[in-house]
Amino acid sequence: MAFKHGKDTVITLDGDDLSAFTTTSELNRSADSHDVTTYGKSAHVYVGGLLDGKASMSGIYDSTAVTGPRAIIRPLLGTVVELVRKPEGTGTGKPVDTMDVLVSGYVETNPVADMVTWSCEMQISDAVVSTTSA
Repeated sequence: MAFKHGKDTVITLDGDDLSAFTTTSELNRSADSHDVTTYGKSAHVYVGGLLDGKASMSGIYDSTAVTGPRAIIRPLLGTVVELVRKPEGTGTGKPVDTMDVLVSGYVETNPVADMVTWSCEMQISDAVVSTTSA
């Protein structure tokens, strides 16, 4: 097996690299499920439909970052922009997922006994293009 460490992940939103501010990212893929069961069956029969998915990222808030998550993500709320996620980092032959996303949420969390954090929720819009770095 070739295990990979998450620390090498690269993530950009609308061309801005948020990797230095991000501690967690997730790409969730799903597909519609259509019940096509007919009379006489003793179990459900399904066929697949349209692909769907969501993406998210979160990290530690940095008040000095003029190009950090707060400055970059908040103005993008409600818009569709490009998200690029490289789960193994940059380098020849490594996977790259590119997609358009609707930026649907930005949250800042302020716990009393811990660091301020941020998170971003995104809805995938159209197909995810998975390639490898050249």
